[in-house]
Amino acid sequence: MKITHYEAVGIQPLIAHSPLLSWGYSIWSLDHFTMIIGATELIIVALLAVRPWFPRASALGSLGAICMFLTTLSFILTTPGWEPSLGGFPALSGGVGEFLIKDFVLLGAAIWTLADSLRAAYSLPADTRSSF
Repeated sequence: MKITHYEAVGIQPLIAHSPLLSWGYSIWSLDHFTMIIGATELIIVALLAVRPWFPRASALGSLGAICMFLTTLSFILTTPGWEPSLGGFPALSGGVGEFLIKDFVLLGAAIWTLADSLRAAYSLPADTRSSF
């Protein structure tokens, strides 16, 4: 979806209010910056997917995912999406809230995949481990 203008317009308020990402609009157009974000996400996904063959590369993907989800979760503090009818902060509006809340679970999954990839990358063969 990141390559569509619809998605670029949809996330524009979140990006524009983010101190971590708003600078991108001063360099690239709305659509181009969104495409760069999407390409970065696809690279992260590809790195996660190679875990059975390249666990260290997958660990880098997990670190990228952790950074990505922490960045999107920072939108909770910077986006103009608080629902006034519910009293404002911390009640997010439906569209923004639904978009961001899922990232808490995905952040946990990224931490888990990091631990799993590191365990796979640095574990010894089964016959050389000492058993306790």
